[in-house]
Amino acid sequence: MGGVKCGSIGLASNFSFYYAHHMSTIEGGVICTNDERFYQQCRLYRSHGMVRELTDESLKRSYAEQYPDLRPEFLFAVPGYNMRSTELNAVLGLSQLKRLDANNARRVENFELFVRNLDPEKYFTDFALEGAVNYAFVVLLRQPSEEKFKALTELLRAENVEFRRGTAGGGNMARQPFVRQRMPGFDPATLKNADMIHFYGLYTGNYPSLEREKILGLCEVLNTL
Repeated sequence: MGGVKCGSIGLASNFSFYYAHHMSTIEGGVICTNDERFYQQCRLYRSHGMVRELTDESLKRSYAEQYPDLRPEFLFAVPGYNMRSTELNAVLGLSQLKRLDANNARRVENFELFVRNLDPEKYFTDFALEGAVNYAFVVLLRQPSEEKFKALTELLRAENVEFRRGTAGGGNMARQPFVRQRMPGFDPATLKNADMIHFYGLYTGNYPSLEREKILGLCEVLNTL
């Protein structure tokens, strides 16, 4: 957007390095921010809330002065977690950074090939592709049909194509218990686009080493529906 990367907009951004994502450390991820106070808080929360993890020496002293009865090396300021990455995770991540741009370019090519060969009469293909790097192929029925969607999932299973219902997260998150408990009385069905994805969409993997022939074969299978 205007030459600015999405991850640099706002207070902070977070990136998952799960196995199937754009780059992987098997598990884990990063938080990006240019806000010093937020950065220090993140350091606390990732490591049991221990003040010794702070890099701001004045903030360290402030905590130590507030709690003189506690040892600074074991002073827990917040109820944090143990989310520090391991050396092995770091090695994997750093090695993948070297080929991230090339891998992303392949994913873009793959997705464009997929969309060009998918039947637009049957599936949604009007994706905003500029600046996007998709780690999955989105398969969304053009028109809602429970019968066709059932046939679609059966077809993919018969062809041994792995997929997940909805998109990342499964579709309409307002239908999930953790949201419903906090929004009593809200009708998830009012989120019509999210519901469309929830009930009539799925996705399957897009990875850099995916062969062109397999993408075209997948489109051929989908277009038979």
